[in-house]
Amino acid sequence: MKSKIEIDVNSKEPIYKQLVKNIQYLIENGIYKKGDYVPSLNDLSFELHISKETVKKAYSILREKMFLESTQGKGYYISFVGNHKMRILLILDRLGSYKQAMYNAFSDTLGVYAEITIRLHNQDISTFEDFLEDSLDHFDYYVITSHFPLVPDIQKRALNTLKRIPNRKLILLDTLLPKLSGNFGAVYQDYQQDIYNGLHQGLTVLKKYQKLNVISMSGSLYAPYLHTGIKKFCADYDITYEIHNEVNPSKINKNEAFLILNGQLDSELIELVEAAKSRGYSIGSEIGIISYNESPINEIILNGLTVLSTDFEQMGKLAAQMILGKSFSKIKCDFRLVRRNSF
Repeated sequence: MKSKIEIDVNSKEPIYKQLVKNIQYLIENGIYKKGDYVPSLNDLSFELHISKETVKKAYSILREKMFLESTQGKGYYISFVGNHKMRILLILDRLGSYKQAMYNAFSDTLGVYAEITIRLHNQDISTFEDFLEDSLDHFDYYVITSHFPLVPDIQKRALNTLKRIPNRKLILLDTLLPKLSGNFGAVYQDYQQDIYNGLHQGLTVLKKYQKLNVISMSGSLYAPYLHTGIKKFCADYDITYEIHNEVNPSKINKNEAFLILNGQLDSELIELVEAAKSRGYSIGSEIGIISYNESPINEIILNGLTVLSTDFEQMGKLAAQMILGKSFSKIKCDFRLVRRNSF
């Protein structure tokens, strides 16, 4: 059956542009409806006596403009539903206070142009695989924090699952997977180098203390990378340091600094403060405390809790701008020491 798609062979306008405009017109005026299949590349090239590559170029542009979508083995179909909002699936590992700040910036930047669905995989690979299985081909973009245990088999499963998402639809947040190739988007941290640079920003103050104590409890996926960055920094600048896996009151000494790698109002921070106060130490002068990852409440804790943190608001904003501009890239997010009264 002959399609309704037409071109003007006498026009000076490139044929692929004519195809884009004509098909877009047919869709916007309801002649083609959501779910309808357009002619295959071979069928339309034969019908209009044009090259298959010309049809493919037009269809690709219409897909980028979210008028068409494709399914392997079935061809291209109409995905346009009028002036529809972009459908975005945001899959996070957890929704803590700093992830909330990231989400708020992401949502505010997108404004009325997007409908965001949130899922939390809680660093469980099976849950993540199920989310993707249920959602493939149902969203315009997939924005994901791919935080899973650093176990080869689990990392391989995460990689294989992410490969099922077209690059033009995928944005990774917070971490970059080196083994995942392609032109997907990413706004990420470099844990090892970031912690090094962040500590360097506080070097002058840190030199006033006799020792840096790092409290690193179990549960932090990226602790090995953080430890490497801390050790290199301390070696380069002759800083005495010790890494602890618990808060030991007997090792809380005057004129020492403490970096809590996973302390967001966690028990380690509370224990440390209680132990310091029981010894009569003044926090911010006689001992220094630095936490990890920014949160609005840090401005209040201890009359101002110093933190080392990625700029999560920037992370959310940059991801949203990639979607709005339909231009993906890989950007390392800013990381900084936010110095307050505790250090």
